[in-house]
Amino acid sequence: MLEFFLNLHPIYQALCAGIFTWAVTAAGASLVFFFKEINKKVLNSMLGFASGVMIAASFWSLLNPAIEIAQKMNQNTWITAAGGFMSGGLALWCIDKILPHLHQGLKASPEGIKTSWQRSILLVLAVTLHNIPEGMAVGVAFGALISDSSYTSVYSAMALALGIGLQNFPEGAAVSIPLRREGLSRFKAFQYGQASGIVEPIAAVLGAFFVTNMQGFLPFSLAFAAGAMIYVVIEELIPEAQSMRNEDSATIGTMLGFATMMILDVALG
Repeated sequence: MLEFFLNLHPIYQALCAGIFTWAVTAAGASLVFFFKEINKKVLNSMLGFASGVMIAASFWSLLNPAIEIAQKMNQNTWITAAGGFMSGGLALWCIDKILPHLHQGLKASPEGIKTSWQRSILLVLAVTLHNIPEGMAVGVAFGALISDSSYTSVYSAMALALGIGLQNFPEGAAVSIPLRREGLSRFKAFQYGQASGIVEPIAAVLGAFFVTNMQGFLPFSLAFAAGAMIYVVIEELIPEAQSMRNEDSATIGTMLGFATMMILDVALG
């Protein structure tokens, strides 16, 4: 099975990886069939873990490779890395201001363009918003294999997909369980929870397609994905993890998430 996966075209690898991360989101959302509520301290720890994974992945799997590849391509490394990083954050800021969404436990009023959409839809869109750069990061990582097809790069991209998959599990639960608590049926809450991750395989394919057809933009694209992910962590995950003042559990979760992703990337990459 592994050999079959390694022999696939990077775009198909990105699709498989995106489906995997979506499936883990669905697995997390399935917790709603067993629990109606989740301990806030546990949820904060899980969100902290997701934050740590994304921070580590942004550097080890995206930003650092962007700098190294830019050097190989004789590009100005600091302009490429910094420009891509800030552009990723700016893109997410623009989407944040346009797409209607509601952060669970953060702000009472919806953000983005005013709408009459139901609260449940807005909560799902909030998680969907930051699943876009996650899927894109996976796609860009596999698309980079066109430039470097060594097994080291393959395993590095796989480590990124695995790390994002791990942090998607608590995110799926963080959508479905609060929706169940608000009165939705278990099945409907599960549907909303897994739907928040469906954008990941789509974004993964688009990211891989872009970099495989425009290889000169690969370093910029990697840095762009890193910036988008860091924006999500700072804007959403960390504030939400700290929302009930369970700072210790959220902080420890972040440290564990960072260490886990770092180990995955160093060991496999």
